Amino acid sequence: SLKKTFLECVVAPGCEPEAQEILSAKSKLRVLLLPDLQTGSKQTVKAIAGGFLVQAADDAMDNPENWQVVSQKQPTPDQMAELLFAWKVCKHVKSNAIVVTRDRTTLGVGAGQMNRVGAVNIALEQAGENSKNAILASDGFFPFDDSVRTAAKAGIEAIVQPGGSLRDQDSIQAADELGLVMVITGMRHFLH
Repeated sequence: SLKKTFLECVVAPGCEPEAQEILSAKSKLRVLLLPDLQTGSKQTVKAIAGGFLVQAADDAMDNPENWQVVSQKQPTPDQMAELLFAWKVCKHVKSNAIVVTRDRTTLGVGAGQMNRVGAVNIALEQAGENSKNAILASDGFFPFDDSVRTAAKAGIEAIVQPGGSLRDQDSIQAADELGLVMVITGMRHFLH
């Protein structure tokens, strides 16, 4: 319940009277109402040397019904919900992005690394022992099976990734060998 959760700030498109009553009972809580929160910007702007880079925002909606389970082991409904949560978090992390989650909580983030296995190691180190029975999301495909093997050694039970590597089968085979669930989204989120 929100009454028991520590919050400093809440950003929402609106607020029902009952919610406003609950939130006003929290001292020092800031509530920011943004009616256009759901629509967001259609472009992102980055400053670069000598100018700006304007690109289309990644506002693609993720639909797990379009995902493909490529491992022999099938995900449970709870794992699918957790895979979706991890994938949504990963979408907003600087690439190469790896996110480790469990119970709808982000446990580790490896961001902005030059290689995927480096990002995996950082995310798993942050998650520590909490990586056991957790989910791992990657914003890019796995060109080699090393990331899958590293994740399995740390106790990860399921992986979501976009797929698309010429060597996808190596990672899928490693997932099967190690008893992991692997899901391919067919869509890449890559934030720079």
